[in-house]
Amino acid sequence: MTSSGTPIFKFHQGSTPLLVSMPHVGTHIPLSIAQCMTEDALRLADTDWHLELLYDFLDELGCSTIAATHSRYVIDLNRPPDNANLYPGQDTTGLCPIDTFDRQPLYREGMLPDGAEIERRTAAYWKPYHDALQAELQRLRAEHGVAMLWDAHSIASIVPRFFEGKLTDFNLGTASGTSCTDELAHQLSAIANSASVYTTALNGRFKGGYITRQYGRPADNIHAVQLELSQITYMEESFPFRFNEKVAAQVRPTLNRLLEAMLAWAQKHR
Repeated sequence: MTSSGTPIFKFHQGSTPLLVSMPHVGTHIPLSIAQCMTEDALRLADTDWHLELLYDFLDELGCSTIAATHSRYVIDLNRPPDNANLYPGQDTTGLCPIDTFDRQPLYREGMLPDGAEIERRTAAYWKPYHDALQAELQRLRAEHGVAMLWDAHSIASIVPRFFEGKLTDFNLGTASGTSCTDELAHQLSAIANSASVYTTALNGRFKGGYITRQYGRPADNIHAVQLELSQITYMEESFPFRFNEKVAAQVRPTLNRLLEAMLAWAQKHR
């Protein structure tokens, strides 16, 4: 918990081998940081909006959950602590982003975080989240013989900075096949493809960020998958970024089937 009393993350311990991580759903920005930021930053456009509402079935599935409370503009929990580019040669935002996906400045002139401030945020916000995530995966593996990690993300369907045209609806990432078995990855891809109204990619533009790559260890019975879901499938993509229950109700059953498949696979391979 921070000095302001805001928890670093929300955590719920479930009864199955599956942990769902939501590192980009947070919207809190501490006042000391917000005072340095632009109006564009405070609109929080690049948030993975409403995922907790979209995934409202997780308790019924018995999943453990961990969800960030602080904005990715404070620190990006899905980036490595050394700020290495996860997609060499491609544009991306960093550990402590300095601009929005639309390349609008996040900080007022002369107020960018320096090295000491980035280290402070890493210790205060990044490390506690990852410590808790890793501890829960170890607990799940010890209890069930296998641990499954679903890293839940979403992004606007059109972001020219990162991809051309309109994004695929379901973007599954397994770190190019290294964070889970091929069998599981292809099962999940088949489920997404079976929802013919949506488009699907496996290890396309989004292969999985730091969390998927760091914690997915099939040889150690820890399997990680990232889903980058196009936000057009469940919400309004322009400010104020309202949730759309009518369209969300159409995509939610496919999400449920994907996580049921994760659990069924774990049951067979524990």
